[in-house]
Amino acid sequence: EVFSSFGRTEVIDNTLNPDFVRKFVLDFFFEEKQNLRFDWLNVDSDALIHAILHPFSCFQDFLGQTFCTLGEIIGSTGGHLERTLSGIPGKKCGVIIFTAEELSNCRDIATMQLCANKLDKKDFFGKSDPFLVFYRSNEDGTFTICHKTEVIKNTLNPVWQPFTIPVRALCNGDYDRTVKIDVYDWDRDGSHDFIGEFTTSYRELSRGQNQFNVYEVRHIRTARCKKQHVTPILVLFLQFQLREITAENPFKAHCVGLKLTQLNFTVAIDFTASNGNPSQPTSLHYMSPYQMNAYAMALKAVGEIIQDYDSDKLFPAYGFGAKLPPDGKVSHAFPLSGDADNPNCVGIEGVLEAYFQSLRTVQLYGPTNFAPVINQVANCAAEITDGSQYFVLLMITDGVISDMVQTKEAVVNAASLPVSIIIVGVGPAEFDAMEELDGDDVRVSSRGRLAERDIVQFVPFRDYIDRSGNQVLSMARLAKDVLAEIPEQLLSFMKSRGIEPRPAISSSPLPEVHRHI
Repeated sequence: EVFSSFGRTEVIDNTLNPDFVRKFVLDFFFEEKQNLRFDWLNVDSDALIHAILHPFSCFQDFLGQTFCTLGEIIGSTGGHLERTLSGIPGKKCGVIIFTAEELSNCRDIATMQLCANKLDKKDFFGKSDPFLVFYRSNEDGTFTICHKTEVIKNTLNPVWQPFTIPVRALCNGDYDRTVKIDVYDWDRDGSHDFIGEFTTSYRELSRGQNQFNVYEVRHIRTARCKKQHVTPILVLFLQFQLREITAENPFKAHCVGLKLTQLNFTVAIDFTASNGNPSQPTSLHYMSPYQMNAYAMALKAVGEIIQDYDSDKLFPAYGFGAKLPPDGKVSHAFPLSGDADNPNCVGIEGVLEAYFQSLRTVQLYGPTNFAPVINQVANCAAEITDGSQYFVLLMITDGVISDMVQTKEAVVNAASLPVSIIIVGVGPAEFDAMEELDGDDVRVSSRGRLAERDIVQFVPFRDYIDRSGNQVLSMARLAKDVLAEIPEQLLSFMKSRGIEPRPAISSSPLPEVHRHI
């Protein structure tokens, strides 16, 4: 796969544990697989200028790389993902940690200036070389670096230059979010001495210069520093200005929120006899050694994107319309794993393996009943309706529905629950009945009741097959179309229940500050 360069962090000298300030803004599309590659490089300080002009030149030592998708970062707990670096045989390359957050609509930019007095004398032959590091708090209690000031050499009473920072970088529009500020003494070898810390908020910072905007730095004693600092270290805010950007924000965040509801992905596969004998090449279930069948392609296309948002990667997988050994009883919701107590498969590859194994053990039969599987997923969803869980059911079938009345009733019942249903039709059959379930034009009804929401998306796979035979392209087209409605369906459930996907941003006004355009 070909990757194009998107950006690079700043260079941090002399450290094995860098914490980068530079952030990257990416548009996120739930329905697409957005692959990312991260290269870890060591830049020789003597060749830094050359490295900037020639980003991948020999002046940079390769330290490792890792791959992931944007969905994996966003779908991870708290938007926090760790990946092991690799790429150098026989060597441990370390771990890279990603954090992500959905951008708020706040477009203000703040300019502020700080000073301090009576800092600790840290340098043996001088005073101190102090600088400040700003961190914004995250919802999981951790902190993310968002700004570093310049270093002021040889002083105990530094006055830092004014700096400008986007408000959403500092607090993402939440005026009362904790902002932590650390005070360090700079050392050439990168082992900067920690002087102390204090906490504040954007609301407090916006007060500007007054007697309430003076902070005492908490001095933490360590084994290396046993002397108690008696005189309080004070940091003062000299100025604060707020500038509002009136131009339209160029970045559009296409995501469902980074404090994501946990998605639970369930698969149901049609094992009716109309698919044809799996041992014959004419069968839709035929397992060719050269290419995937339509069922496997649809499953892999949708599942590989959805799985990024399912933290445990355990997927219930069912079949319907087959006779099961040993007694030949027909089932419309049998676990592909073969274990009635545990229908979960590990990852999409585990689902595919269970699907192929089931083809060898069950007898394709009929009829094509959808309602049992839909009701099974709906029963699970009914137990968790607080917005913390959302259920996505993928059904892959080759023909018409035999229990249409019961299926419509199941859909209407599920529409009031945190459920979405994706139906992919494979093969050449006509799927007119399926269109009745896809409520884009006419909402599904049963016994005089209209479905509360449109929760069904139906597509025939043949509409997405690439003419050149490129399976990867066919799968990407299918996934993009069938998953496009999921975010809106999820949000429609949240809105109907008054559920906020994240803590509400404070709407109380800021104190009066100097504002100019």
